[in-house]
Amino acid sequence: MAMDTDKNSYTIIFAIAMVVVVGSLLAFTASSLRPNIDENKRMEKQQNILYAMGVNGNEGDGDITFVSTDVVGEEFSKYIKKQLVIENGRATEDDEAYLIDIKKEQAKAKNGGVRRLPLFVGEKDDKTFYIAPIRGKGLWDAIWGYVALDKDMVVQGAFFDHAGETPGLGANIKQRYFMDDFEGEQLLTDSGVFKGITVAKGNADPKNEIKDDYEVDALAGATITGDGVTAMIKKDLKLYLPYFKTLK
Repeated sequence: MAMDTDKNSYTIIFAIAMVVVVGSLLAFTASSLRPNIDENKRMEKQQNILYAMGVNGNEGDGDITFVSTDVVGEEFSKYIKKQLVIENGRATEDDEAYLIDIKKEQAKAKNGGVRRLPLFVGEKDDKTFYIAPIRGKGLWDAIWGYVALDKDMVVQGAFFDHAGETPGLGANIKQRYFMDDFEGEQLLTDSGVFKGITVAKGNADPKNEIKDDYEVDALAGATITGDGVTAMIKKDLKLYLPYFKTLK
């Protein structure tokens, strides 16, 4: 007997069947692609860490050029000499520290747990770099980055990215001209007090030639995103101060 396709029951049964079929296909696809997704995330983190310490393909004042995915694993092993996890003031080595989810660690700390702080120790041109991941909130969504420091917490390089800031405005935190401004900026006063760096409107040093004013010039039309960068630098990098004191 033929089914009456004009009945509401047919429409409901058909809709349920389609949801089940499509849902099953999406779940299968997501499961099948998970290893590739995880591998891409791993390579992206390694590229960003290396970029912050100056291991990249940049030339002149042009676009950002990361280490190729073909060799990023080898380059990461070559330049990153130690991966540390700082917990309760103690630093221990962990070869998979770069896999720590900063967002989850921040949520854990907010709920009273102990936050794990990954720190990457790199060497390049006879210099030692300490690269710390940071994460915060922009205008529309999350912003994050990696900041390379020397033992005195002077910035040696930075990389920033975002989930959904406004193109041409807040999204410009990942432009080279903004990220390069942080190089040489100091986080500590002469007496060792943590000051951080403020992304400042009306900064009297628009070319960022003064490196001990704890400021970089703000992006035009991106006040809230700039405030987010300021906040995550001051909030997250300050957590590493006890470790850097042990390097003195």
